[in-house]
Amino acid sequence: MMADATPECSMCRLDIHGPTATIIMDRVDSYNALNIQLISEIIELLEWTAQRSVGATGSLRDSSGSEHIRVLVLRSSGKHFCAGADINMMRDAGSKTPEENRIDSARLDRLFHTLWAHPCFTIGCVQGVALGGGAGLVSCLDHVIAEPNTRIALSEAKLGILPAVIGPYVYRKVGSAEFRRLSMLASRVGAQEALRIGLVNSIADSSDHFDSAAGAVIDDLMSSGPMAVTEAKRLSEKLDTWTGSFEELREWTLDKTSEMRGSREGQEGLSSFLERRPPDWASRGGEG
Repeated sequence: MMADATPECSMCRLDIHGPTATIIMDRVDSYNALNIQLISEIIELLEWTAQRSVGATGSLRDSSGSEHIRVLVLRSSGKHFCAGADINMMRDAGSKTPEENRIDSARLDRLFHTLWAHPCFTIGCVQGVALGGGAGLVSCLDHVIAEPNTRIALSEAKLGILPAVIGPYVYRKVGSAEFRRLSMLASRVGAQEALRIGLVNSIADSSDHFDSAAGAVIDDLMSSGPMAVTEAKRLSEKLDTWTGSFEELREWTLDKTSEMRGSREGQEGLSSFLERRPPDWASRGGEG
């Protein structure tokens, strides 16, 4: 366990086992719909875990010897992963000023971006429906496991609005043509179609098999250097947002390669390969 006390939340909870942190949305009566409190609590947990990750600290353990976080799992209690924005919050938007609605939208974007940019490898376990903002959460994760009855939708157009805040993340997940189709139809797609278009990465036999499915991904990840994992995510963002010339990008990649090869982790990886032993990061201190 981490030496620090975890934040207190009422609509979600945080479980930590070794290098794996699991955030569980627990607003079951409302199908884990996103209201202001749940959004704020998830943001707090995402930021807390990010600050205590290997990617942010640069070390495998803290001063007490506890493992820093390498994997973040997002899942939810109950029948559904996330039914989107809370209906009361949506109704209240009609009486708010443009400035107030922008503040609400900024809070929601902070949720998605904090998850999308989290230093750890992120895994989602998705059951039931993931609608609107729920689809946004799915699109911000690095690896998504669904169960066969999962239904995902960019459902905003059915309410006469746009999936604008989640748009940048879904667009990056599935590409231009699929994003346009999904946002116009606003219909639910099943697990197999979600797998085909890249919204999810694998399908478990049922939600009862989420632990073993996520565990297999975590076991595989533990053989990768934790700083290399974080830097790979940063590399993806750099490639997404690069505005310079291709020649300048090539020069940047040379510098980055040199930096990583000379890093402590890079040297440990090379030494372990030559010495035919596991690297010092290739251990798993807890189950997801």
